Amino acid sequence: MTITARELNRATLARQLLLRREPLGAAEAVRRLLALQAQQPASPYLALWNRLDGFDPAALDDAFADRTLLKATLLRITLHAVHSDDYRTVREAMQPTLYSSRLGHRFAAAGLTPADAAELEPGLLEFAGRPRSNGDLAGWLAERVGAERKDGAWWGLRSYAPLVHVPTGGPWSFGYSPAYVAAPEGRFTGEPEAALRTLVLRYLAAFGPASVADIAQFATVQRLRVRDALQALGETVEELAGPERQSLYDVRGGLRPSADTPAPPRLLPMWDSVLLAYDDRDRVIPPEYRRLVIRTNGDVLPALLVDGYVAGVWRPVEGGIEATAFHRLPAPAWDALSDEARALTAFLADREPTVYRRYGHWWSKLPHAQVRVLTGEGRPDRARPR
Repeated sequence: MTITARELNRATLARQLLLRREPLGAAEAVRRLLALQAQQPASPYLALWNRLDGFDPAALDDAFADRTLLKATLLRITLHAVHSDDYRTVREAMQPTLYSSRLGHRFAAAGLTPADAAELEPGLLEFAGRPRSNGDLAGWLAERVGAERKDGAWWGLRSYAPLVHVPTGGPWSFGYSPAYVAAPEGRFTGEPEAALRTLVLRYLAAFGPASVADIAQFATVQRLRVRDALQALGETVEELAGPERQSLYDVRGGLRPSADTPAPPRLLPMWDSVLLAYDDRDRVIPPEYRRLVIRTNGDVLPALLVDGYVAGVWRPVEGGIEATAFHRLPAPAWDALSDEARALTAFLADREPTVYRRYGHWWSKLPHAQVRVLTGEGRPDRARPR
């Protein structure tokens, strides 16, 4: 079976709840989506606002507070929000990667070894049985390894040990000064390869169809491990021929809408998972726009999604949402984006009207483009030169 580029795009959008807003609760939606990028505190909220009908941000606050949803360093060694039911699977599948990445040069430069990490971990988790600040945990380590080695030790152990972030307050549950607590199940002693097989199936259901390279990129694991997992899964997965005749894999019965399925405009948050969960990101980001949206330091700008593909970026400004389109958009697309902007402006008003303001310097580096300020109810949109 062959799948075209446009069919692959629509399958991706369907799995990621971007073809229509679904009537789901926050926790249930995160289970469907598998993981939300969360290094910017507002982004999980805006991700669900784009995907859910009648999304109530207080429901996400509550899910983080009662630890139905957990925020931790996981996929691609970055912060993600996952359902508590999925945390163990993701953590165990990634455990070899987390260990090797966090017990490398900086940890070794502090004069510490993996054996030291294994010795320190049980006590660290016991100390983190209740919420602890960065300073608390670094201080605990200083008493055991010395003040001169605590920074390297904490840099390694904050991801080596199963620690999750604790909500520290509004407007988006988490601030920029994190607090931690030991993960619900403590130390993991399971089998990473069995966990990876489960994670591959969960990934394909949420993001498929996908290649070996896509899965490896998402989970930050070696491609050989992914190939072994797919082989072990046998007929649980099926193989497709992608747009370039590449091998793609999918769960049987996975959603694959037709190529002509309408895709409504969306205002995606920074670091939206749909932009980063693949090795080949052409399914959503036109190649000529990739460097404009994914900046050289890894920042991923909030993006306009038009007809299922990235068409530009957006940011809040006085009076509305400034939309920068990288190519000329038809009037109906601008009208639909205006509707989204009105709703987003109202959503942000109660939380953080100037969300992502700290990243505004990137806009001066964008090329000449079509720019409009999409304004609130009863006020005409207006062009803004750049």
